[in-house]
Amino acid sequence: MSRENSTATTDDLHDDVTIRTTEMHTSGEPVRIIESGFPHPVGSTVLEQLDYTRQHLDDYRRLLMLEPRGHFDMFGALLVKPKIAEADIGVIFLHNNGYSNMCGHAVIALARYAVDKGLVTSRTCPETKLAIECPCGLVRAFVQFDGEKTGSVRFRSVPAFVLEAAAVKSQVEISHPESSGLNYLMGTIVTDGQDRFSEDATTNICIFADRQVDRAPCGSGVTARVALQHHKALIHLGQVRRFQSGTTGGIFTGKVVEETTCGGYKSVIVEVSGKAFYMGSNVFTWEADDQLGRGFLVR
Repeated sequence: MSRENSTATTDDLHDDVTIRTTEMHTSGEPVRIIESGFPHPVGSTVLEQLDYTRQHLDDYRRLLMLEPRGHFDMFGALLVKPKIAEADIGVIFLHNNGYSNMCGHAVIALARYAVDKGLVTSRTCPETKLAIECPCGLVRAFVQFDGEKTGSVRFRSVPAFVLEAAAVKSQVEISHPESSGLNYLMGTIVTDGQDRFSEDATTNICIFADRQVDRAPCGSGVTARVALQHHKALIHLGQVRRFQSGTTGGIFTGKVVEETTCGGYKSVIVEVSGKAFYMGSNVFTWEADDQLGRGFLVR
């Protein structure tokens, strides 16, 4: 084992930091929702706020994602002020190696959290609608509400499309047709090969960031798999497919709800459904002379 250098790339931590969080999980994958104590990032969009956080506030990500407060597979969601008028909340996603432009399992948790915490205008039965501004764009979520308790969540992300059906990273320069900030390969999905539509669940595991293993079926991965299956005419509009995590056995469902285009590419809007649960809350602190407390990883 080797210990990652605990010295951060920036020096923006303030003395005597206090950060409050709510802890949730979706199919076993953690979601540390950061409520206060994290400086407000600057930017005219959430994507710009992500870039600002990466450049100026990365010490805070390390503090919360890495040991001793986190671990190699920790995942976080920083609540930020949305810049799109119709959005109810904004979010930046954090992990062991940086930031994500989209995260389905975190959206499922955040949607339930936002309804329970009154971050939407009103709760309605049988479903409460809300809009979340993610770095990738506006994501719409629908939270089951029976008048007393919130339940499962379904969400519709930004358009998904197949760029190349090949060994992409080694052969293709990735270029998003509408935003240069999305020009990278986030993760790799290992599947059981069962792409043809079936009533049975198909199993997959998502590896992302710095070898981080998703415990959930992976909301973005399900979106990608449904888009690919639709591209190959293996799944049709409205057909619901079940996706199972190869680590925890948790289940998400996915289906194509709309055919559209994105930057000239034939695209689809995919709806993913799952459920998140509360685990507790934390108040994290940091003392200025605690160098190990700035964050480290043991591999």
